[in-house]
Amino acid sequence: MSDKSTADRGRRLSDKSRASDGRAGDVWLRPQRVTRDTPPLSRKRIVTAAIALLDEEGVDRLTMRRLAQRLDTGSTTLYWHVDTKNDVLDLVLDELFAEVDLPEPSTAQNWTTTIVALLNGWRAAMLRHPWSATLLGRPMLGPNVLARTEFLHATLAGAGFTPPHLTAAAYALANYVTGAALSQTAWQNHTGGEIYEPANHLLQERSDSYPVLATLGFMADNDWDGNFERGLRYLLDGIAAARPISER
Repeated sequence: MSDKSTADRGRRLSDKSRASDGRAGDVWLRPQRVTRDTPPLSRKRIVTAAIALLDEEGVDRLTMRRLAQRLDTGSTTLYWHVDTKNDVLDLVLDELFAEVDLPEPSTAQNWTTTIVALLNGWRAAMLRHPWSATLLGRPMLGPNVLARTEFLHATLAGAGFTPPHLTAAAYALANYVTGAALSQTAWQNHTGGEIYEPANHLLQERSDSYPVLATLGFMADNDWDGNFERGLRYLLDGIAAARPISER
């Protein structure tokens, strides 16, 4: 066996070893491989194919083997660009945030309008890709995520917030939009609306224990968009009112 063949085989084995040991977030902490030749595949193509697969079948069905098949290539070629499945998941999650348009920078007077626009886009992107809600515990270090996180913090800073109020406000807003998208995705994906009628029947039977819920009905209006907008407005009103007087 030639020295070149031995080296190539060693590289493939090393790549496969990394594929089983990689951690979430590692892809952002390693330099991207470069080659003098134009490879038959690119990271962009891999991410696009992975998103399509996830949209169609969900996270549980994504494997490196199935992704390679979808790209009509071998696993060895795929591993040249991404070491692990965790790499792929980190990359697709960051690509999702590229779909979130950055509003025009705000002034101190219209900062809430800017944040509403940002978070509406954030939520819409997550709802277009329901699998994203299951990945949000991963390290968020990609350029698209960081750009939008920076924008949120900068908007709050421009409105006069300073630590620790700025940090707490950004944390509350980010958690609100991700929690809202996660809740809606879970209900729509796992119940398909079929639970509403039996749930309301249960509440009516137990109205002595749950009088308010029995009156309102279980998710009665199903107005996800309206409830998100109202809840966001309550949150922003509270954040604005809680600022120290010197920052208003």
